[in-house]
Amino acid sequence: MNQKQLKSHSKYLSLILRHQPQIANLTLDHEGWVDVKELLKALQRKDRKITWAELDEIVETNNKKIRASQGHSIDVDLKLVEREPPASLYHGTAKRNLKGIMGRSLHKANRQHVHLSDNPLTAISVGSRHGSPVVLEVNAKKMHEDGNKFYLSANGVWLTENILPKYLQVLSKDV
Repeated sequence: MNQKQLKSHSKYLSLILRHQPQIANLTLDHEGWVDVKELLKALQRKDRKITWAELDEIVETNNKKIRASQGHSIDVDLKLVEREPPASLYHGTAKRNLKGIMGRSLHKANRQHVHLSDNPLTAISVGSRHGSPVVLEVNAKKMHEDGNKFYLSANGVWLTENILPKYLQVLSKDV
């Protein structure tokens, strides 16, 4: 599969596994899982046909069930376990969002959690998806000490609720 097809299929899988399973006539279980055979059957539309081998190439994991590890806007129980975070975590966003974030909070919007990385380079990459990137450093140690909960998803993304500006510091985009 070429890179353009891979990216297109991956984005579609994210859409149906995180936000809108109904557009593919899928039903996720209460933990967000779907049977791979059902998923492949649902993906046999002419414009979205994905083979088992292509799906393997996309997810490179479990061949029985599949789910997104985070990023859901639908209510699923990911069985996340609270974890103590490192002292600092990072969030990438577009510069145009900075005023709102620093004025109110970094909030989860329509998702279940705010997504954070353990390094600024990943945050730059994430922020670049949305425009000119800026990286926010999160004082995760202080947040945790103040009673905020953190979780680590299966794919290494740190998750938390809304983050108040007092825990944020703007870093240069050239981190």
